[in-house]
Amino acid sequence: MSSSEKGSLYNLSNRSFRLRGTRITEAQAKATENFWDVFGIVPDHQIIPSEIFPTSKAVIMEIGTGMGEATAEIARTFPETGFFAVEVHRPGIGSLLARINEFELKNLRLINEDARKVLEEKMDDGCLDAIHLYFPDPWHKKKHWKRRIVQRDFVDLVFRKLKVGGHIHIATDWVPYAEWSANLFGQDSRFNGGIIPKPEFRPLTRFEGKGIGKGHIVTDLKYLKL
Repeated sequence: MSSSEKGSLYNLSNRSFRLRGTRITEAQAKATENFWDVFGIVPDHQIIPSEIFPTSKAVIMEIGTGMGEATAEIARTFPETGFFAVEVHRPGIGSLLARINEFELKNLRLINEDARKVLEEKMDDGCLDAIHLYFPDPWHKKKHWKRRIVQRDFVDLVFRKLKVGGHIHIATDWVPYAEWSANLFGQDSRFNGGIIPKPEFRPLTRFEGKGIGKGHIVTDLKYLKL
């Protein structure tokens, strides 16, 4: 791994995410060392989806992959779709790299950076077919609501980066956050959508299962760019 790649991978700044549980296991560190050069993208240049996934019929960005369970499964289910996985936490990066190697995925690349910065500075408008935002940090306390990734400027950013007819799919196990997201996207006349049933392609992860076990209600929302 080059020094520039290591700098990108380990200089994590606190933006709309909280650095917690960042201790990386030996297996995750080994996967990072072995596979980052192959599947990682350092966002120090313009990222052109058609160049990275020239044969893909569609390109999707997943913002925040957790430990990569859902990301890898979805990518394996849709081999003709290219996936950008944007994650900042070292354990999650290592875990997903290991899954990419295990499943022999050719259609998934990782970006280690804040998603909003990548979208704003490194990707052209109208370049994505969809954006997945699964279980973002809800920042429960009112004083922290400004840190939620779904804000009015994020809605505008999503609109600009999606192709016409593209969509954003959000899943959350915090009802107030679902209402927050529905309010922001629902009030924007450039989008059409709302609450949808859980799609079969979105697998139930351990994180989601634990939330359901605690009585959390999971909400899926989908908004189409008009």
